[in-house]
Amino acid sequence: MSGNQNAFKDLDLAGLSTLENIGQAVGKSVDPFGVTTSLVNAWMAWALHPQELARAVSGLSGDLLALQAHVARRALGLPSQDVITPNADDARFSAPVWTDSASWDIIKEWYLAFTHRLQDMFFETPGLSDRERRRAAFWLRKWLNMVAPTNFFWLNPVAMQRCVETHGESLRQGWENFQRDVQAKNILMVEPDAFEVGKELATTPGKVVFRNRLVELIHYAPTTEKVRAMPIVIITPWINKFYILDLTAKKSLVKYLTDQGFSVFITSWKNPDAGMADVRFDDYLLEGVNEVVAAARAFCQVPQVHLVGYCIGGTLVTTYMAWANKHFAADQVPVAHWTLFTTLTDFSHPGDIDVFIDEACIGALEESMAKKGYLDGSEMAMSFRMLRSNGLIWHYWVHSYLLGEALPPFDVLFWNMDTTRMPQAMHSFYLREMYLHNNLIKRDRLSIAGEPIDLDRIVQPLYAVTAEDDHIAPWKQCYRIRKYINVSAPVRFVLSTSGHILGIVNPPANPPKRAYWIAEPERNEHWEHWLDRADKKAGTWWEDWTGWLAERTGELVPAYPAESAGYPALADAPGEYVRER
Repeated sequence: MSGNQNAFKDLDLAGLSTLENIGQAVGKSVDPFGVTTSLVNAWMAWALHPQELARAVSGLSGDLLALQAHVARRALGLPSQDVITPNADDARFSAPVWTDSASWDIIKEWYLAFTHRLQDMFFETPGLSDRERRRAAFWLRKWLNMVAPTNFFWLNPVAMQRCVETHGESLRQGWENFQRDVQAKNILMVEPDAFEVGKELATTPGKVVFRNRLVELIHYAPTTEKVRAMPIVIITPWINKFYILDLTAKKSLVKYLTDQGFSVFITSWKNPDAGMADVRFDDYLLEGVNEVVAAARAFCQVPQVHLVGYCIGGTLVTTYMAWANKHFAADQVPVAHWTLFTTLTDFSHPGDIDVFIDEACIGALEESMAKKGYLDGSEMAMSFRMLRSNGLIWHYWVHSYLLGEALPPFDVLFWNMDTTRMPQAMHSFYLREMYLHNNLIKRDRLSIAGEPIDLDRIVQPLYAVTAEDDHIAPWKQCYRIRKYINVSAPVRFVLSTSGHILGIVNPPANPPKRAYWIAEPERNEHWEHWLDRADKKAGTWWEDWTGWLAERTGELVPAYPAESAGYPALADAPGEYVRER
């Protein structure tokens, strides 16, 4: 390479570095989530690499030439295969009119061609860091989703046909739906009064047998004469309410467990307010997990329990397991074995949510939380909806406003909209120490409740469940728990079809709706090798899990009543905390 070429290369690198630094500085003050700056950075990076830009434009030109030929054939009434086909899970263009009508097919094809090429370009932006490329591609994808022709009445043939068929009634109803959502300050997915907790949802009988400022502990009434001696204690996420595991009778995991002869306890977390701003992650461990485990042991008069954690509840359970193995003597650890549902412990690649995790984004959230003492649940819910904006935002935009449809009474969506708040201190710690710095996997880097945390101290058997289409806790990242806990700890790892919720809320069905892969990974075994040798089974992993539990939770004993003399009922299930708004 000549001196001039080296000089130009150095100039390019210096320019891009300066560009990112300027973008970060601007972002901290006016664009903390990088919506604008990341896109500007990408376009400027392309401008500094004309050769790469020429190749990308050439690829787009090839698509445009193919589209012109496709348009000509359709205009002449000749058969023609689509140049770009929608992804299999893209329902926006599923109506036959988008293929049968030449005019609408052409609009669809032009949109898809530009969408696919621009997304590929941004993922391949030269000169930017991987993180900046991913962020730019993410926000470009959100913008492209927003401007899809399906989102506009005059570019949506299905909406126009519905208007004609209903003599304008669909538009009138769509306007009422729009006003409803403006009042709610949200694009609703289900009516707020579609269900009542304790009446249609969370109906499994039980009693609140323990309560403190953070949590209620529910013990469910037995449905069998005998139960396994060792109880199951489920630590639910406090990002949402506990009843995702007790929706309807047919979908309830806790009812399934009681019907299989297990004694089940579950946490229902308090919905924090400004007065709880200083509640820490440590408090959730000590006043939450540690106290409910102690209560369940005392209730059943047993030395150990089986502990389960779901999502952030699973991250807390993992932290607790490392803490307990340091805090207690080896023969005094109060958990015999444990289960994780869709849980991240290594946050190095947390999926699309990574675009919200940097110093500027967290700083903006902390500033917002400082004013209120908490992060409002609706803000967090919208962030997660942004990750799947087509299905969780624009789908409802189209069906509610353009088609004028009523919202379906879907129990999972009702639960999803029943949001909770996050205490300022806890959530700031969680974002910084877990997501930003990934300190949970680092030996003794975190000190929790007075103990340095090292996952390698965990020796208890683990049953870990993940979901194939999970965009909140990607399964390949969840798989890495095997690498960090002690090599002597047996691990049974499950990959279920479906996503973060329906991969877990996965009751038996006939014929089976889903499937799962299962095998015991070695400590440093790559996920590809594990998947190649894992057994694929039709149905739900619930049946395998309860078989695994039955082998480890002791002999059958007379069923424990829902309440006891030492732990009298404080309330009927589902308790009081779950009803707090």
